[in-house]
Amino acid sequence: MTHDEALKELSRIAHERAYGGYVGSDTLIQVGLDALLAGVESESLAMLAGLGRNEELEAPDLFERVLYELGLDIEVPPDPWAARWALAYWLAGQMLDGSLDPAAGAFRIWRDVAWDLDYPDALQPLVVCAYNLDDWDENWGVPVEKLKNEAIEAAAHFLTQQPPAEHD
Repeated sequence: MTHDEALKELSRIAHERAYGGYVGSDTLIQVGLDALLAGVESESLAMLAGLGRNEELEAPDLFERVLYELGLDIEVPPDPWAARWALAYWLAGQMLDGSLDPAAGAFRIWRDVAWDLDYPDALQPLVVCAYNLDDWDENWGVPVEKLKNEAIEAAAHFLTQQPPAEHD
C-alpha cells in the first residue's frame, strides 16, 4: 500500500463512520497499521496501530484523533436531510472513481438515501440501476457489466447536478 492509498483508505473509513456506518475497532486498528507501514505520519497513528485486543475500546477515539491530526476529519451536515444528500454524492463519487463497486454503490444509494428522502427524482436513475442489478440473473440476456456501466453513467450524471437547496 502506498502513502496516498493509505490516506484514501483512512478517508474512506472516516466517511463510512461519519455517515453512520459501523466500522469495528479491529478494522480501525488494521487501517492504522497499514497507514503507519505506508509511511503516513501522525502523533496518534502509532498508538492506534499498536492497540492490542484488550485495548480495542480505545480505537474509535484514537482514530478520530488521527483523522484530526491528518486533516481528514469529516464534516457531515447537521440536518439529516442534507446529510443524506451528502452521502449520495459521496457514494456516487466512489462509484465513479472505481473505489466502490457500482452495484454496491447503487444499492446503498437506494437503501440508505433514496428511501429516507422519499425517492426524489434526482435519484431515480440510480434506484432503477440498483433494482436491476439486485434482480439480475444470467437468464436476462444482458451482461451484468452492462448494468454496472449504466450505474456508473447514472452516478456521473447525478454528480453533475447540484444538491437541492431546501426540503419540505
